[in-house]
Amino acid sequence: MTAGAFESIAEFDSVKPTDLLIADRVTTEARIVSLERDWTGIVESSAMTSTDDEHDPEGATIAFERAQIETLIEVAREHLDEIDDALERVRTGSYGTCEDCGQPIAAARLEARPYATRCISCASRRR
Repeated sequence: MTAGAFESIAEFDSVKPTDLLIADRVTTEARIVSLERDWTGIVESSAMTSTDDEHDPEGATIAFERAQIETLIEVAREHLDEIDDALERVRTGSYGTCEDCGQPIAAARLEARPYATRCISCASRRR
């Protein structure tokens, strides 16, 4: 079940935040494994050819694809850190409390972003 799959906030309230976070963590870890597999495939296939990325018309595409996958892996790892931080907040009892103003984070926000650290007001001010 994903965070956005709830019919109502009451239904969301019956689900433990850790369940959402752990499900998101599993999905994110699987995404990282898949992206790393793709990256390895690109590197291995380009190593088997004698092309020069800088002078081959396809070279820029291969370099771009590698860089794009590296960025996606980095973003996924950062998301994993956000999830782990949220799980730690659950453990310490500070989950669902805005780190800026100390007020509760709305259930709708936590449904959309279970790893949120700020209420909507504080998050809006930071932009």
